[in-house]
Amino acid sequence: MSQRKRASNTQSSQNKGVRSQRWEAVLGDDEDDPSFTQPSTSQVQKGLDRLTPAQVDLKTAEVVQFIFVKDQKKFPIRRADIVKHVVKEYRNIYPEIIKRVGRVFETVFGLKLVEIDSKNHVYILINKLEQLEGESLNMSPSNPKTGLLFVILSIVFMKGGVVKESIVWNTLKKLRVDQGERHEIFGDVKKVVTDEFVRQRYLEYVRIPHTEPLEFEFRWGQRADMEVSKVKLLEFIGQLHEQDPQSWTQQYRDATAPPAAPAVVTSANTSASVSQR
Repeated sequence: MSQRKRASNTQSSQNKGVRSQRWEAVLGDDEDDPSFTQPSTSQVQKGLDRLTPAQVDLKTAEVVQFIFVKDQKKFPIRRADIVKHVVKEYRNIYPEIIKRVGRVFETVFGLKLVEIDSKNHVYILINKLEQLEGESLNMSPSNPKTGLLFVILSIVFMKGGVVKESIVWNTLKKLRVDQGERHEIFGDVKKVVTDEFVRQRYLEYVRIPHTEPLEFEFRWGQRADMEVSKVKLLEFIGQLHEQDPQSWTQQYRDATAPPAAPAVVTSANTSASVSQR
């Protein structure tokens, strides 16, 4: 293996380690509840046999409400928190409850409950309705932060999926959004971008190894990959520059590549799927 390739692999491993550490910091010091073991199918069925349908439905509704409240700030939701604060003594039927919760979100609210971290069992809610074919991307969002986020995602995407932090701030400064000044709408812009958007999983904020002083770079986060249409983003940029989106060959190829299917929480991917008698 060449020195260049070894260096590339080493840097890739370091980047993954930094992202993992930052993600653990976002979730908090507590990992998944060590006392909780995923029940087997037979254990779930035994648990259901001791409960009435009304009890299971009520607990399902409580989990739905809990996730809705947690999702207001777009922060990820941990299984450990769901079990600790809501499921509690019903933990032996957790797989059935979370399966039903996923079905409620999809059939009633048009949302998808997606497990983005199968090791720590972390979920987010995503809304795919805005990406229906023929729908136009809303380029004038009512929430100014959404507009700020869209600009940053555009910069990252057009730069090949990863961009130095300094480039992002230089671009935003041209739009009169300066990290060194308190913004009248966003307040502490740096905190919004490097903390709030990162915690919401719209952005990844990764330290670049072997830099002094420290340098960071931005990438799309998992929620952005699931919620934002790269094709429509590229079409919008094409309109701004009066260019055919296909003139950006690499970006167009990336935008039209088949997306990886998210791990939607349904009966198909719930480890213990049972029916209540």
